[in-house]
Amino acid sequence: MVVGGLGLVSSAHGGLAADEAAQQAFNNSCRTCHTVKEGDNRLGPNLHNIIGRKAGSLSDYAYSSAMKDAGFVWDQDKLTRFIANPDEIVSGNRMRPYTGLSGEEADKVIAYLQSAGEKP
Repeated sequence: MVVGGLGLVSSAHGGLAADEAAQQAFNNSCRTCHTVKEGDNRLGPNLHNIIGRKAGSLSDYAYSSAMKDAGFVWDQDKLTRFIANPDEIVSGNRMRPYTGLSGEEADKVIAYLQSAGEKP
């Protein structure tokens, strides 16, 4: 799996170091509020299989009205743009104090979210 043109490869293709770097980026930037474990909502909703999920759609999480009304399905592009600047994609979201992450670190987080969704 190649993400953002940086050549991050999932462990399914032998990129263990890339997977570890991706998990570390997620841990550093997201883990305080989110997990990838299905059903494990914390301050933020779980991000298990986020790509392909309608924004604001988990029934067991109290989203902001802005997120509930976002009206889109998360894909890699939308998620990348949201990670870089949440307010630009969903104005009125509750992602405070998070203000964005871009470049290689954002690509690593996307790679982690994708690989975590592939695991049983």
